Amino acid sequence: MCQYSCEDGFASDWHLVHLGSRAIGGAALVIAEASAVEARGRISPWDLGIWKDEHVPSLARVANFLKQLGAAPGIQLAHAGRKASTDVPWRGGHPLSLSAGGWQPVAPSPIAFNEGYPTPAELSVEEIRKVVQAFAAAAKRALDAGFEIIELHGAHGYLIHEFLSPISNQRRDEYGGSLENRMRFALEVIQAVRAVWPERLPLFLRISASDWVEGGWTLDDSVELARAAGPRGVDLIDCSSGGTAANASIPLKPGYQVPFAERIRRETGLLTGAVGLITEPEQAAKIIREEQADLVLLAREFLREPYWPIKAAKALKSSVTVPVQYGRAFSAK
Repeated sequence: MCQYSCEDGFASDWHLVHLGSRAIGGAALVIAEASAVEARGRISPWDLGIWKDEHVPSLARVANFLKQLGAAPGIQLAHAGRKASTDVPWRGGHPLSLSAGGWQPVAPSPIAFNEGYPTPAELSVEEIRKVVQAFAAAAKRALDAGFEIIELHGAHGYLIHEFLSPISNQRRDEYGGSLENRMRFALEVIQAVRAVWPERLPLFLRISASDWVEGGWTLDDSVELARAAGPRGVDLIDCSSGGTAANASIPLKPGYQVPFAERIRRETGLLTGAVGLITEPEQAAKIIREEQADLVLLAREFLREPYWPIKAAKALKSSVTVPVQYGRAFSAK
């Protein structure tokens, strides 16, 4: 979950405490928020960044602390595309003008996300290739910082998703039109990142498995993307949905996105992650037990309950390791 708590993209004490608390709480994997691969790819001016080498030391402090606590440290690499240059959510999240510290967003096509959003500049083919290399450079920095899992953020209406969806991509060159062409940018990013990211370390791809609107990106498309992504080095598809169409009608209910993970897993053989309104221990355990997904990821529930895994272990009559400093609070005596 983005924290919107950075200056010039640098991780701070907030990130150390925020992410470290989830590791203390028993999370096996802790993924740092969407981290911009270039400055104009930030959702807001206060996003976490990984677009320059100077960001590495503060990120390394976080990654190393997570490892000391027994959690695998992960990080999302992201570019917000046409949804960049907005204010923080607690001030409404509205687009920022140039005079208010905003900038010109970029996208596959000059189509604004919604009323009130600026029309993005259409990326040239040369610029697209530079963004692909920005993802690769960010992956190298993530490795230098000590992260052990990368998740490429290809969901929620951000740049990779914008290329995938016909709603936001109306190009007429090799990056638009057919499904093959619309997948090209995502697959080039995957290949460029995998070229610098060691084979021994997992690479996740987060997708919006459906746009939830007629004429948009579909689950069928997501299956095809997964089939193409696996041979190029993606180990797991993290199945979310929505975000590229402001008028989408999403049928929110507990576990509403789990069927996406289940179908992609079944039809492609790739590992999948289930996300979205998963809040109860037995609910999460059932998803794994019934082989609907290989991994359950929580976001908002971890904001509400940083020690959720300890609670889940107790509810499921399992064991969990807590830091020795906290041991006396969990002993039988």
